[in-house]
Amino acid sequence: MLNNRIAVIGDKDSILAFKAVGADVFSVKDKYDAEETVKRLARTYAIIFISEDIAAQIEEITDRYKSRPFPAVIPIPTASGSTGYGMSGIGKNVEKAIGSDILNKK
Repeated sequence: MLNNRIAVIGDKDSILAFKAVGADVFSVKDKYDAEETVKRLARTYAIIFISEDIAAQIEEITDRYKSRPFPAVIPIPTASGSTGYGMSGIGKNVEKAIGSDILNKK
């Protein structure tokens, strides 16, 4: 059963603040743990924020949800800053939609 709660997956330092605003937080230790956590949460959460470093490690898993309406799996920066992974994904989607990457002016 899908609920309208928000889940946040990442390392402990990056996700702790989300708990203060009411999100359910899930600290993961490694790639395998992250894969299993995303699969489990995808059955019940509408939105899953995942730290960029972990999302990059499990791209095959997160790609499964790009064409589905739920859950929305959204990469977010870690406590140490952005790797650019999330913005890169947005740029790819914009380019796919309109035929040109207007976000990355190279």
